[in-house]
Amino acid sequence: MNKKDKLKLISFAAGALTASALAYIGNYFYNYAINKKISGPKNEMKAEALDLNENIDIPHEVILGDMHWLKYESNYENVTIKSFDNLTLHAYKILNPSKTDNWVITIHGYNSDGAEMTNYAKKFYEEGYNVLIPDLRAHGHSEGNYIGMGWHDRLDIIKWINFIIKENSNAKIILHGVSMGAATACMVSGEELPSNVKVIIADCGYSSVWEEFTYQLKQKFKLPNFPFLHAASVVTRIRAGYNLKRASVINQVAKSKTPILFIHGDKDDFVPYEMMDKLYNAANCPKEKITILGADHAKCVIQDPDTYWNSINNFIAKYS
Repeated sequence: MNKKDKLKLISFAAGALTASALAYIGNYFYNYAINKKISGPKNEMKAEALDLNENIDIPHEVILGDMHWLKYESNYENVTIKSFDNLTLHAYKILNPSKTDNWVITIHGYNSDGAEMTNYAKKFYEEGYNVLIPDLRAHGHSEGNYIGMGWHDRLDIIKWINFIIKENSNAKIILHGVSMGAATACMVSGEELPSNVKVIIADCGYSSVWEEFTYQLKQKFKLPNFPFLHAASVVTRIRAGYNLKRASVINQVAKSKTPILFIHGDKDDFVPYEMMDKLYNAANCPKEKITILGADHAKCVIQDPDTYWNSINNFIAKYS
C-alpha cells in the first residue's frame, strides 16, 4: 500500500470513528432527554399513576392534597382523542356544576403528568370553569415513545381545543401551562386558532428547545452544544420526527394573535428567568409579564399565590 492509499485509509477510519462517536453522543442525549417509552392509557385513574420523583415541579404535599380532590370529589371523566400520528391521548374532563361556557386547559411540564396540575385545575374550577387536564404524549396515561417538548404537543392541544368546541361551540377557552406546558401553550399560539381561544397563561416556559437543552448541557454536564446537541437533533429528527432547532417558542409567539401573560420566578435555575424577556419581546400579540420574586422553577404559585392568581384573573378579565 502506497503512502497516498494509507492516508486515504487513515482519513476514512478517522471519519468513521468521528461519525460513530457523534451517533453515540446523539443517541445518548436523545435517550436521556427525549425518549420515554410508555405503555399507554389506562381505563381509570389510580393513585400509583402519580410518580413522585425527583423531577417533580410541585411540592408533594400540595399534589397529594389536591389529588384527593381530583380522584374523589371532582367527578372527573376520562376522555381520549387520537393524535395526528395515531397515538391515544388521555385527559381528565371536569364539568363545573354551574353551567358555563368558560373552559381552561391546564398543561403540565416535562416528565410530569396531568394529575400534577390538579392544584391549578382546582383553582380554576372554584372560579367557575370547566377543566380539561391532558396527559401530554409519553406522559401519564397517554401513549407515546418520545417527549414532544411542546412541538408535537402543540398539535395535540389543538385537537383538545377542537374536542371542547365540538362539545360546546360557545366555549371560551384559556390555555394555562407550566414549564414545558407553558412552552407548549406558546407554541400553540403561533398556529391558526379558533376564536374560542381567548387567553394563554405561560408560567416559566423556555424560549426554545434548543436554548433550553443548551442551558441544561452546560449546567448538568459542563458541555457545549456543539457537537452534542447537533448530533442529538439528528437522532431526534430520525426517531421522533422533529428538529430541535425548529421547535422554537420564540418563532411561534411572534405569530400569535392570542393575548399571552408571561409569568416567571427570578430565582429559576432550570428555565432561566431571562427567557421570559426573550419571549415577551418576541410576542406581537397583546401581552403582559409578571415576575414572582424569590420563586424557583414552577414555584411561582407557591411563592406568591395572591400575585399569581390576581395577575391571571385580571389578564383574563381584560382579554376574554
